[in-house]
Amino acid sequence: MAPKFLAVLTLAVLVSPLHAAQTFDLIIRNGHIIDGTGSPWYSGDIGIIDGRIAQIGVLRDVPAKRVIDAQGHVVAPGFIDMLGQSEVSILVDPHLPSKIFQGITTEITGEGGSIAPLTKKLIAADRGDFAHYKLKADWLTFSEYFARLEKQGMGINLASYVGATQVRRVVLGDVNRAPSAEELEQMKALVRDAMLQGAVGVSTALQYAPAPYAKTEELIALAAEAAKYGGIYATHMRSEGDGIDDALDEAFRIGRDAKIPVEIWHLKAAGKQNWNRMPEIVGRIDAARASGIDVSADTYAYPAWFNSFSAFVPPWAHDGGGAKMVERLKDPAMRDRIRKEMMTADSTWDNEWQEIPGPEAILVSVVQNPKLLPLQGKTIAQIAKDQNKDPIDTIFDLLIDDPGMMVAVFAMSEPDIALALKQPWVAIDNDSQGTAPDGLLGKEHPHPRAYGTFPRILRKYVREEKLLTLQDAIRKFSALPAQRMRLTDRGVLKQGLWADIVVFDPEKIHDVATFETPNQLSEGMEYVLVNGMPVVDGGKMTDALPGKVLRGQGHQ
Repeated sequence: MAPKFLAVLTLAVLVSPLHAAQTFDLIIRNGHIIDGTGSPWYSGDIGIIDGRIAQIGVLRDVPAKRVIDAQGHVVAPGFIDMLGQSEVSILVDPHLPSKIFQGITTEITGEGGSIAPLTKKLIAADRGDFAHYKLKADWLTFSEYFARLEKQGMGINLASYVGATQVRRVVLGDVNRAPSAEELEQMKALVRDAMLQGAVGVSTALQYAPAPYAKTEELIALAAEAAKYGGIYATHMRSEGDGIDDALDEAFRIGRDAKIPVEIWHLKAAGKQNWNRMPEIVGRIDAARASGIDVSADTYAYPAWFNSFSAFVPPWAHDGGGAKMVERLKDPAMRDRIRKEMMTADSTWDNEWQEIPGPEAILVSVVQNPKLLPLQGKTIAQIAKDQNKDPIDTIFDLLIDDPGMMVAVFAMSEPDIALALKQPWVAIDNDSQGTAPDGLLGKEHPHPRAYGTFPRILRKYVREEKLLTLQDAIRKFSALPAQRMRLTDRGVLKQGLWADIVVFDPEKIHDVATFETPNQLSEGMEYVLVNGMPVVDGGKMTDALPGKVLRGQGHQ
């Protein structure tokens, strides 16, 4: 039984005269409201008009076009994915079922290589990526891309960074050199234009060529440009393994010198030799925050990451682009040099071969070459054995056949994952594009996080292991990322804010996707509302596409 003071409190919240005579579009009644702030649940009803929360209180006798009975269920803000990667797949399937069945209502994307700006030359260079999804890139700017999204409609809200790699490629291509003063000004102008068109900040993915060719001073210049327009600097750091100390120093320096908030994507201690270093990493971030640097992070809380297979090859071998990398892999002398560098411990680049226990830790996930489809879901150890090859030769030959291949890499420890997840400044990212179990997207073999990140945290770390309380997890899913991304009209349940809302049974919600069979929707989300409209209704996907493009503070 609820305490008497709680009953008095909820009864005291009466219908305001403003809405007493109005008919609500929708009322969610009888739920346990967890508002996103970290506060415990309270009882109440939520009334929605024109996509926004119009009233929270006791709305028993108020007329409504529709009522949802949330008895025994949690009612919470929609979840915000801090790194979602759906900028292309949302054009293939705008409903993004893998996202909405997790409760994700907003995604932030644009990791280093963003969807814009584009040039005809870049579109030609990346034609394999677009062809894989049977898409035509008919935009060059963020304004044009956002207009395309708004015309087609989408199942979730979406915001994007402009990638530092993207503007570098527009100006310099894929070559390994520093920009001239004039070229750097061109890159800054591209960042400025993107911010004015609605980008939320500038981002880096410093492990993937040509990004490693950028010096820190170049990144500071681009981040400082984004800072003028209220932007954020988000980073896949230069190293998440042996070189993580230097990588953290660089991220802190960029934040300090560019006077910009810093978001560290998918925080981890990568590689078996770095397991149990998370206390040290957390301590360094805490110290940076104490010194006045506005730095936070996010995590997907799985023991394997997911990235471009070509990241196993040292950065210099990518100079000039993917075709040049393939040429080097075909050259016996170059191939031998690449092998030797992979087999040598070296903290100057993120050597993933040194970070894994062995070839059994690499799982082929997404291929672009249709001839290699039978390899999806197999490890490099299995493929090498089947082909009677050395594992490194297997890697090289696969990259020659398919330089765009994606893999899952198992090289993290559970105690490190749990410690990162507990930190009050750590939010959640999916780090995977929205997908679907069927159609073109369903032919891929993604990381299970694409379908299961948020429900997995609710199942594993809240319900089973009790590492987090339910209200703490919801805060990490909603108010914390909204605060970081300056989404002042979303992220908590409060009158006047957009009605991005999830309704679920906290005892039943769970992930289903596994590394062996990833294309499985999470279960337990009864209702998911995006801007007041159900995209999941009674556990089933609707045809609604109510999502909005969320533009940054610099948008004009």
